[in-house]
Amino acid sequence: MRRAAWRLGVQVGCSVTAIVVLLSALAVFMVLDSQQRAATTLLQQTTAQAEDVQDPPAGVWLAIQGPGGLSTTPGAPAVLPDRAALAAVARTGVAETGDVQSNGADYRVYTRVRNGQVVQAALDLRAGHEERDRLLAAMLASGGLGLLLAMCTGVWLGRRAVAPMAAALGLQRRFVADASHELRTPLTLLSTRAQVLRRHLRQGADPQRLTAEVDGVVADAGHLTDILEDLLLAADVRTDGLTATIDLVEVAARAAAAGAPAAVERSVTIEAHPAAAPVLVRGTRGGLLRAVTALVDNAVAHARSSVTITTRRSGTTGVLEVGDDGPGIDAAVLPGLFERFSSTRRDGALEGTSPRRHYGIGLALVGEIAARHGGHVSAGDNPGGGALLTLTLPLAPADHGSRDSARPTG
Repeated sequence: MRRAAWRLGVQVGCSVTAIVVLLSALAVFMVLDSQQRAATTLLQQTTAQAEDVQDPPAGVWLAIQGPGGLSTTPGAPAVLPDRAALAAVARTGVAETGDVQSNGADYRVYTRVRNGQVVQAALDLRAGHEERDRLLAAMLASGGLGLLLAMCTGVWLGRRAVAPMAAALGLQRRFVADASHELRTPLTLLSTRAQVLRRHLRQGADPQRLTAEVDGVVADAGHLTDILEDLLLAADVRTDGLTATIDLVEVAARAAAAGAPAAVERSVTIEAHPAAAPVLVRGTRGGLLRAVTALVDNAVAHARSSVTITTRRSGTTGVLEVGDDGPGIDAAVLPGLFERFSSTRRDGALEGTSPRRHYGIGLALVGEIAARHGGHVSAGDNPGGGALLTLTLPLAPADHGSRDSARPTG
């Protein structure tokens, strides 16, 4: 897009320059033509009105050839008068206009017959040439400045012109990246459940067990649909999509259930500490479930033995905290933790845990979802050791008056 903007700017600049050059050439031609016409008119008037050679207009020299001989204006250049023109006009009687050059100076010469005499007037063209040179220099300077301004304006207009396209392409790339990241896990889980179901069908498993597995497939398909709908809502700039009232306690429970298989594989336990009453927020169920699931997955991946999920109210906000007892987070990366593809290495990790804490697109999506819901996400140290990620969202208007409380769970 940057190259396209520069190309557009150069094209606009070249187009404007071509127009300026054309108009300048036309202006110079008109000025030169006007100067020539003015010089010829002055010489014609001088030869028609002059009584003698003593008092011609400034910059003009006269020569009159009559029966008494040739007389010229005192101080005339050596090249004047143009004797060849005097002889030719005296012979033909036809007026002539010509140019004479001498020592780098140009003279316009007009010769005619008047009252039996041949009268010649010569005009020094240096003043006109100097004016022409000044005009050309001014046009070149203004043309160069105009070219620079035209290119700068073209680049600016080019960037403005391609900005919507760049934004659209950026939105498209982000949607593809988000969809690829978010759909990978549920598709893998759905495929695994389908394979297990097929194997049990071939083995003639108990119908009740098959029913439970089919319910799991249906639930995973519904989860997949929620993710797709939320991704489409996030990509739609015309609406924020915050149309539902959602209980953070319920979302935390679903995220804990979704993270249970991975936790079992890593010998990690997930403990939930929900609020005593529902913590209602406004938003999209799929989006909040994606955010909390990403927090739980991150905690399970780096925990040594346990992950805790706590939901509570704090004033007019709902708070969901996910803590683990893993290696924690390096303070150097905390400012960019929720940026896309941020990562860090934590040395001295406990045996059995990941030596690196990777924060790719997952936590960045959490930050974006939180911002879209009017909240924010933060990270810090878990009081019991490890990392603590906190999602804070504004409560739904109907839930502002509820009192803070908590209930223990086994």
